[in-house]
Amino acid sequence: MIGEYNTQRPQIILKEYGRNVQKLVEYLRTIPDKEKRTELARTLIELIKQLTPSLKEQPENDQRLWDDLYIMADFNLELNNPYPVPERDVLFKKPQKMEYPQTDIRYKHYGKNIERLVQEAMKKEDPQEREDAVIYLGKLMKTFYSNWNKETLDDSVILNDIKAMSGGRLSLDIDKVREDNLFEKLYRDRKKLKPVTENGHRNGGHRHRHKKMFRKRRDNN
Repeated sequence: MIGEYNTQRPQIILKEYGRNVQKLVEYLRTIPDKEKRTELARTLIELIKQLTPSLKEQPENDQRLWDDLYIMADFNLELNNPYPVPERDVLFKKPQKMEYPQTDIRYKHYGKNIERLVQEAMKKEDPQEREDAVIYLGKLMKTFYSNWNKETLDDSVILNDIKAMSGGRLSLDIDKVREDNLFEKLYRDRKKLKPVTENGHRNGGHRHRHKKMFRKRRDNN
């Protein structure tokens, strides 16, 4: 007897259910009585749940299983469906294409949000608040740049970029920035050290030394 090759068999519409389920759906279409078809369709859905235990824990998938029966039957199936009969056009409708923002980012190494923050800083009327905003912008820009580049960005470059993004409305004295290190990066790898006491010892140093002395006296006794 010559075996039947998969290439000679009808194509499986929903491969996740397998060929046997596909054959049972085709058998449903041959049953003339609608009530009988519906009863066997319910039995088939319960069988699918048994074959796929994860579906039993998700009651909301019942409608999906009924829809899949119609898909496997090529929508040529009439049942007393407890749910609305699916429409071919709706099920196979392609999703709408997502449009990506087309706004031009002039300084990609800083990110779009920096340009937004520059716009917000320009709205500040108080000179001190505006200066604080420029300092914070400089810290952010230096931090963001160092996250993607090995070399450090010079403070003068950051100031020029802020000035360019603000149309010359935001500026700061470069000597002041360098002298006070105003554009220091926000995130630095610092060792967590305990505060130093007046005698130059870390907190807890005296207590540790006193314990050591007490232990020595006790041993001598």
